Amino acid sequence: MSQLFDRFARQAPAFCAALLTFAIGLNAQAPGEKSQEKPAQRPSEKTEEPPNAAQIELLETKYRFESNGDSRKEVHALAKINSELGVRQFARLNFDYNRSFQSVEIPLAHITHANGGTSDILPSAITDAPNPAVEKFPAYHEVRVKSVRILGLQPGDSLEYRVITTTMHPPLAPDFWLEHSFDRTGVVSQEIFVLDLPASSQIALKINPDISVEPERTADNDTRIVYRWERKARAEPVAPDKPEESRPDVSLSTFKSWGELATKLATALFPQKDQVLALRQKAGQISEGAIDGETEKLYEFVSKKFKTVDLSLDATGYGSRTPSEILESGYGTATDKFMLFAALSGITKAGFVSNSGPQTSSEIASPTRFEYLLAFGYNVNSGYFWLDLNPEVAPVGMIPPQFREKPIFVIEWSSGKPVRAAWQTVRYQHLYKSVQAVSVSAALDAEGKLTTKAHYVLRGDNELLLRVTFHQTAPEKQKEIAQYLALSDGFRGKVTSVKTSDPYDTNKPFEVEYELTQEKFVDWSKKPVRVPALLPLPGLPEAPKKSSGNSKIDLGPPLNIELTGTLRLPAGTTARAPAGTSVKRDYATFTSEYSSKANVLHFSRHLDFLSPELPGDRFVDFTAFLHAVQSDQSQLFVLDKPDSVPGAKPK
Repeated sequence: MSQLFDRFARQAPAFCAALLTFAIGLNAQAPGEKSQEKPAQRPSEKTEEPPNAAQIELLETKYRFESNGDSRKEVHALAKINSELGVRQFARLNFDYNRSFQSVEIPLAHITHANGGTSDILPSAITDAPNPAVEKFPAYHEVRVKSVRILGLQPGDSLEYRVITTTMHPPLAPDFWLEHSFDRTGVVSQEIFVLDLPASSQIALKINPDISVEPERTADNDTRIVYRWERKARAEPVAPDKPEESRPDVSLSTFKSWGELATKLATALFPQKDQVLALRQKAGQISEGAIDGETEKLYEFVSKKFKTVDLSLDATGYGSRTPSEILESGYGTATDKFMLFAALSGITKAGFVSNSGPQTSSEIASPTRFEYLLAFGYNVNSGYFWLDLNPEVAPVGMIPPQFREKPIFVIEWSSGKPVRAAWQTVRYQHLYKSVQAVSVSAALDAEGKLTTKAHYVLRGDNELLLRVTFHQTAPEKQKEIAQYLALSDGFRGKVTSVKTSDPYDTNKPFEVEYELTQEKFVDWSKKPVRVPALLPLPGLPEAPKKSSGNSKIDLGPPLNIELTGTLRLPAGTTARAPAGTSVKRDYATFTSEYSSKANVLHFSRHLDFLSPELPGDRFVDFTAFLHAVQSDQSQLFVLDKPDSVPGAKPK
């Protein structure tokens, strides 16, 4: 609908993170950002600015795996701090781990100061606490963060540290897996990567042929095989054109096939028969006698009544608590909520959304790319469809748009039968007619001050994104969300109030209403005064730069956009309205109407996308359609206000 919604669909995770946290945490092991700060220098002195806030001069990572699934990871890093931004990046090193099967040691944290002095970080600077995401959820206090606070760091200093993570008896043992990619940004000057593997295990190993350095391979009495890579940064860093599609440089797994991996995951993910029977009575109470295997009431119970603990899928080793434990606690991770839902509903199918699926069925089977978990649901009208238990406020069958068209690893479990597994694609589910309606009521006074009230009614992708954002934002921060929404829609005033419908009431469209004021919206001394229609700008699909031949032009899910508004002018003010527009195609229609009656302007735009895609050979026609819509949006009302008239009062 608006420019905000257009960006929402592409950048939902980043947008929500920025709005909900208002801060970005820096990972001490991640590549540094480019510094915008310049070192102090004399007018006659020329100093080359360091390209990075911190330069990692050495990054050495060693893995040792045992045949029983145990492992040891040791990281040795040496970083040169180039600016105050680099100081902030390395002010605290954080290391995540799960205490139930892992331990973390930090044997070295040492600073070499630019002035020649040195200092070691004292043990008192190291803390070990539950991950902030689980502080309120005692069942997951084993998921922790060990931190070391780096005091006294200054630009020009060098920081050296070692961290050792030991894993023993992980949930999916004796199987293990790994993916690693070398730095290509130029932040790491020298990178060493070592793999120490048991020779007796059947390990599938794949090495990216694009790696410029071949590994050194050594054997130790036929019991161990060691691979060692050593790479130095290129003169000009190279980044992949599409990072989301990039492949790891080194990947390994003991899983012989995707089917074997599915069997292992199913054992951890699905409830046992006795656990299902134990909840049969509870399931009947929740479903209220629903027939034909319908799951909507059970979905709403698990989704809304159980707080989602925001942990990655691997934070608990892909394991789950028992359904009874989850039911009693009132909260759960993505895997836990799926476990409870499966126990109540009897659903035996799950899907792991992946950031990149295998290019071939023979590619190494590994869960490292799994980023999201979806359940399976059913109702008589729609049949089977995907369900998202995680957001707590998602309407039945509505899933985040950023996962659409992503690969999904589907596993189907049945007691006493082999687990079935297949790679599929997450498709758009036509369970709702997507609608975005915005009504605007505004008033302009004699001093040029604009007062506006905007009311949004949403169904579809943007509904879900705003539901989740407002649901996860504290009430005192919600005006900031509305301010961002207003600015993205072209309203430049200050938001003074905001209210929404109940995010949990998912049977109805989500509604947002805010009020804002803008001083000096117009300067009445200028003749004539021109103002636009006070409506959000519909977010339009991007037109291809040239004909795409046999490929398709993506228009997105079918969507109906209704924008209406009024602007009350000071008494005696006259206005000339622009002409409306009407453009009709088989894939979309657009109409607009503008009028002026007495001292009130009326305006409306209606955009209806009817098809999700177009053949590439209709490029010229589609470009003409977009041009007509964009031209209409640039039209203006022309106002003429006599001198010394009273201001308009908003209604």
